Amino acid sequence: MQYVFLDGARILSNADLHAVFAAELMLEEDYGRNLDALHDVLTDLTEPLGIVIVNEALLREHLGRRANGFFRLLRDLQADGAVRFAVISLDEPKA
Repeated sequence: MQYVFLDGARILSNADLHAVFAAELMLEEDYGRNLDALHDVLTDLTEPLGIVIVNEALLREHLGRRANGFFRLLRDLQADGAVRFAVISLDEPKA
């Protein structure tokens, strides 16, 4: 199984999120870099993909309103068996 690691401390924008997927999955230049395109890519994979997320709170903060759609997409794809994902909390507690 191939894995993609998403670190909310390093992903500062929606563009960064899609850049990670494009690089890790070796996607073509014409990858649409939006959730619809990501859905298409992930459902076309021949085997399930593992996605590991660390610093979830930072990822949600950096993605803003797009975070809800991204996590909804992951839950839907996990229910379909296309991806497996895990969230590992390494977030620093806020003072």
